[in-house]
Amino acid sequence: MLAAMPPTPPPTPEPGERRIRDRGDACPGALRLHSADDGRLARLRLPGGCLTSRQVEILVDAAETLGDGRLSITSRGNAELRGLADDCGAELAALLDEAGLLPSPTHERVRNIVASPASGLDGLGAADVQLWARELDTHLRSAPWAAALSGRFLFVLDDGRGDVAGLGGDVTLVAVGGGEAELHVGGRAVRLASSDAPSAALAVAGGFLAAARKAGTGAWRVRELPEGYAVDMAESGVTAQPVAAPELPQGPPPSPGVLGPGALSVLAPLGRLTAAQLRALLPAEEVRLTPWRGVVVAGAGADRLPALDAAGLITRPDSPWAGVTACTGRPGCAKSLADVRADAVPGDPEHPGHRGHPEHPEHPEHARRPGRPGHAEPRPAAPLLPVHFSGCERRCGHPHGAWTDVLATAGGDYLVDGVPTPRTALPEAVTAARTTR
Repeated sequence: MLAAMPPTPPPTPEPGERRIRDRGDACPGALRLHSADDGRLARLRLPGGCLTSRQVEILVDAAETLGDGRLSITSRGNAELRGLADDCGAELAALLDEAGLLPSPTHERVRNIVASPASGLDGLGAADVQLWARELDTHLRSAPWAAALSGRFLFVLDDGRGDVAGLGGDVTLVAVGGGEAELHVGGRAVRLASSDAPSAALAVAGGFLAAARKAGTGAWRVRELPEGYAVDMAESGVTAQPVAAPELPQGPPPSPGVLGPGALSVLAPLGRLTAAQLRALLPAEEVRLTPWRGVVVAGAGADRLPALDAAGLITRPDSPWAGVTACTGRPGCAKSLADVRADAVPGDPEHPGHRGHPEHPEHPEHARRPGRPGHAEPRPAAPLLPVHFSGCERRCGHPHGAWTDVLATAGGDYLVDGVPTPRTALPEAVTAARTTR
């Protein structure tokens, strides 16, 4: 049931040098578990980030009985279980299959579909692209050739508000209103009927595989195709009106709080949800994990916010924890140079930067004390830059767009946007960097 992970990939080529990949990608999946210092890791692809209440309950059970009791949210709105035993693969697969989270063993790693998480819930956007996500997933799983896509190939579906359009999709669909959509790939775009958008996205993915075979470089993603081997939309079977000067919309992600008459948005401290926090999300019509390490809860009103806040979730945009993310760090990752999750506590007088403080989301008293991450003192009205703490130069899970880069060094200190910073001065330096434009 478990597949051995391939060796570490070769270094990134110099500018202008042709990237050659002579193996498949090493991305973990639900069946291909990755071996880490804290146990095995399973990554579950969730098209659109969507989970039913029953699926949330089963993931809680899997996290508590097989893993470390937590669920991590990835930068693509997928889910990870960590701390898994070496021999749990068959039991985990059975649980996921029972929950409907493993609909295609052959395609489970290629179901990378990010969609605007508030689409269809808050009255914004030109179309409900969560419907596109479901249709595209069905097409994807029904195409045997699609299993050849890399586990890193990404479909992005934006409902026109621009929240996910800039997340670096290989194929990006944008709803533009009037029953139409734009399909973007490799810096070019065409306009087509919304009803044709999911099938056209899959066709273009097939065009990428054809271009990659011709190039012979083993490309995993569209941007890795060498010059002269662009995806040909017409050859892919997509005949539509070209967009003369394609631009992707840019908009903010949903803020923590109320989204509409029947939906809420919250963030997970440092991108991890405890079993208790997962249970606090229920009941819900649907739970949607987001690329910003958060959750949109459909079928919940403002009266639920106090309980979610009490569970330690980030429920307010002015929380100093909003926008703070970190890689796994020590002790879970052998490559990490620091316990970055302990050092990622925001620079706030109520949040001293050490694990022993009860405000740290991993402290055992955290959920029972005031001053939780979702209940912090108000911050300045100006939005802060996202900040990501990385234990090594790979910067796993970093945000897209502008962000504050906090990188651990071998000497025990950090680089904050490239500036050497002692660990003891980290909170102040990070706060200053996040407010600098």
